[in-house]
Amino acid sequence: MIKRLIALALTLALLVWFVRGGQWAALGGALASLQPGAVALAAVGFAISYLLRAVRVWDEFRHDGVGRFGACLRIVLIHNAMVNIVPFRGGEAAFPILLGRLFGTPLGRALASLFWFRLQDAFVVLGLAILVWPGLHPALRTLGVAGLVAVAFALPRWARRTHDWHAGGPWQVRLGKVRDAFADSTRHARFGWVWTLANWSVKLAAQAWLLATVLDASPAVGAAGALGAELAAILPIQGVAGFGTYEAGAAAAMLAHGVTLQSGLQAALVLHLFVIACASSAGAIAWLVGHVVATPGATQLHSGQDTQ
Repeated sequence: MIKRLIALALTLALLVWFVRGGQWAALGGALASLQPGAVALAAVGFAISYLLRAVRVWDEFRHDGVGRFGACLRIVLIHNAMVNIVPFRGGEAAFPILLGRLFGTPLGRALASLFWFRLQDAFVVLGLAILVWPGLHPALRTLGVAGLVAVAFALPRWARRTHDWHAGGPWQVRLGKVRDAFADSTRHARFGWVWTLANWSVKLAAQAWLLATVLDASPAVGAAGALGAELAAILPIQGVAGFGTYEAGAAAAMLAHGVTLQSGLQAALVLHLFVIACASSAGAIAWLVGHVVATPGATQLHSGQDTQ
């Protein structure tokens, strides 16, 4: 409850700032100034990012969804839309639900997969932030990246070790099942880190491009803002649909590059609206296609046959 109240407060603070500061006209001007070519290029980048995420899901569940890359793409698009729209990260539930309905994946296995995906995302974003953070001593950069790499490779190996958690009390038994599911998830993804790095490289490049275009600034400024926004997105407390925390993270990261807080918040809000527009549009298309095109042999939600 406390987290939700803080999230609401952060979102309301952004709204009050824009209303009291008369920022709506400036926001409208920033949106109107976007060139169609810049918007199209950023949209293509997001589309490639969605495809790479779908490949990551297909790589891990390739034995459950043989020849069904379209189903993996549908899962990714709907899940991504829900995460961007549903408050308080409630949209994360779409991933295990869709995996269960389309592939018959057990809930524990699906949750462990989602947890591993999010861990990989966090490791990559944190690693990139350490590499480009201004004023950081080279030794600290090296130490930070090395520490992240060590933890990233140690976690799966720890999960796969033989353990006796199943012989303990009820909670230890449950944790043992989670640990086994986590080990299973990390074992089946052959090129998970490759897809994760590729996805984030494309996604951050697209966001940096759009931010730099809105601010009429260098790519380095856009990259700083994009990283700041994504770092804010992995915080345990989020604004409603990310509003407030996303903009604050981007604007704070660009302060070191001479971008004022006001300009940074405006540009970040433009980017955030674009992100949500892409996510919701792609998710809606995936949902509609899934209800129009039937997949042979699958189980649909209402008629006993799944759709892809």
